[in-house]
Amino acid sequence: MTNASLFPAAACVQFTIALGEIDKNIEQVEQLINSCQPAANTLLLLPELWATGFDYARTAELGARTPEVISRMQQMAARYQVYLAGTLTELPGNEGLPCNMLYLVGPHGVIGRRAKQHLFAFWQEDQHYQSGQAAPLLQTPQGPLGTLICYDLRFPELARRQVFAGCRILVVSAQWPLVRLDHWQALLRARAIENQSYVVAANSCGRTGPMELAGHSMIIGPDGTDLCTAGTAATVISCRLDNSAVDAQRSRFYPAGRRAWLSADKSKIKTLDDLLPELALIRRDKSRIAFTNGCFDILHPGHVSYLEKARSSADCLVVGVNTDVSVRALKGPDRPINSEQDRARVLAALGCVDYVVLFAEETPIGLITAIMPDILVKGADWAEEHIVGAAEVKAQGGRLLRIPFTHDRSTTTLIDRIRTAVSD
Repeated sequence: MTNASLFPAAACVQFTIALGEIDKNIEQVEQLINSCQPAANTLLLLPELWATGFDYARTAELGARTPEVISRMQQMAARYQVYLAGTLTELPGNEGLPCNMLYLVGPHGVIGRRAKQHLFAFWQEDQHYQSGQAAPLLQTPQGPLGTLICYDLRFPELARRQVFAGCRILVVSAQWPLVRLDHWQALLRARAIENQSYVVAANSCGRTGPMELAGHSMIIGPDGTDLCTAGTAATVISCRLDNSAVDAQRSRFYPAGRRAWLSADKSKIKTLDDLLPELALIRRDKSRIAFTNGCFDILHPGHVSYLEKARSSADCLVVGVNTDVSVRALKGPDRPINSEQDRARVLAALGCVDYVVLFAEETPIGLITAIMPDILVKGADWAEEHIVGAAEVKAQGGRLLRIPFTHDRSTTTLIDRIRTAVSD
């Protein structure tokens, strides 16, 4: 990698995606790029799912051609010595849904890829794709690149994390509808202004299937200035990028680089009476709540991995924790090792945990029926018929999620190892 921090120039390739017609869409892109004759090392951004559109009925069939599409992207990149980025369907290697994956392709092949983080349920995208679990920067010969894919644009924390990690340019590959054009323009400018970064945003235009897309691809400077803007027709817009413009903005003040810790994690620990009104407010706009429970006596990587997967199933995770009395009833007079308050406090410090609530009963059925989570989470070693609360949650329209443990760890094993070490 060079010491460059920006591509010398960026361009947005805007066109009307022909639904499900890969060859036609590739031909359109080739013609548009040929018409603009981009300079070497230009970053050319394509719309979201540019080769297929959201052709849900044929997702697997069209996704099987993604390697072929990437090969054509590489051929175009090699012809002009440029870089192409845009999203395609990436089929899973095993069971599961595909990803809406942004690929960055250079003259010698794929440089990096990153899956869409936030799926647009209003268009049923979450029923046909799975979300990505991380958004690392794409490390390129021209410097690090931040990426947002359509609906991701509405989540400013995703852009902020990437900018803090070192990128000076955010690309947005989208199929944004005409009916929300004003949102598109306002959000793009906001991401540029608040992060003092270039924003390069390629959108589709015209009608693709039932949707009228907005067009209006944009390249915005780190001060929020519109450098290039397209209309509603197929076109390529481009402009040069200047590293010193970013330096000038950030030399005065740089909010993205100031990360004060403003969270009081201890406040996540609630009584049930205090918790329920907060969950009611969260639920008001249909956010999903997950619940799991355990002793969590000595927290280990198996617990953390399990809790991360539990949180990824919903918008909020509540963890029920056995009190000391409850743990002794389950595991004997020598447990717990750590007190209920210590165990709750450590859990509250985990980013994947939103609330912690203690319970003294033998089972958490009282918590479960009071909270009535949308997703009840338990380890896959539990048979469904033995999971407390499963029947009640499912009867209310919720679902059960059984998560396999992927780490060979247990609290009991750790305690035995400590005792053995002490006795030796």
